Amino acid sequence: MALRQLISAESIQARVTEIGAQIDRDYPDGVLYLICILKGSCYFHADLSRAIKRDVFLDFMGISSYGKGKTSSGEVKITKDLDISLEGTHVLIVEDIVDTGVTLDYLTRVLEERKPKSVRIAALLDKPDRRIKQVKVAYSGFQIPDEFVVGYGLDYAEKYRNLPDVCVLEPDEDDSVTG
Repeated sequence: MALRQLISAESIQARVTEIGAQIDRDYPDGVLYLICILKGSCYFHADLSRAIKRDVFLDFMGISSYGKGKTSSGEVKITKDLDISLEGTHVLIVEDIVDTGVTLDYLTRVLEERKPKSVRIAALLDKPDRRIKQVKVAYSGFQIPDEFVVGYGLDYAEKYRNLPDVCVLEPDEDDSVTG
């Protein structure tokens, strides 16, 4: 596999800072939970929480729809639920990438049943060409083409998460993996 840089670490940090400032303006008061969708959004979640200057509360959810492959299985399941009640709070789902929209459509409906004041989505990456379910992303870092990306939390078979940049994972000429 070969890696091609798509978004630099510096560009990511600058955009995360901008998103944090926008969230501060949009949520001047009230309880705000940043819900990290594990594992891919952990880097974005950590950096975004530091870029927001107001008090925020953090929690984590595990959602699975990919398994170990490059494409979604289409079946969404919660693998780790929240430890807190969301009733009466503002909820910001922090996601690494919006791809088909299937996972976020499901998750948004699940969280809305818990009676928060609001549920919105912040995503580092948006891949609109792959959308099956339309979801509204309130805070989007970068719109990207339909390529398989890794780095800054995103992985392929648990590898590449720790790269500081977002990179396109390209098969070598002799590689049999396709995406």
